[in-house]
Amino acid sequence: MASWYGQELRGRPTASGERFDPDGLTAAHRTLPFGSCVRVERIGTERSVEVRINDRGPFVRGRIIDLSARAARALGIVGVAPVRLSPCR
Repeated sequence: MASWYGQELRGRPTASGERFDPDGLTAAHRTLPFGSCVRVERIGTERSVEVRINDRGPFVRGRIIDLSARAARALGIVGVAPVRLSPCR
């Protein structure tokens, strides 16, 4: 499951030290190295987006990635949704 975070954290530092930009194609993951590129595919749709890992999280059980608001919009995610992760091509 993927979730997302947005405007309320704009400009705050991420775990990698950069400022969070909800309009960027970025995401938070618990263990992937910062700078990793991940393809996120929304299960049951033809939608996918490539994001760069720049933060840690999510810290909610059952969720594997927290997307920026822009990445969530690209996938059509409003709340949470099932996704599949793979390395960028």
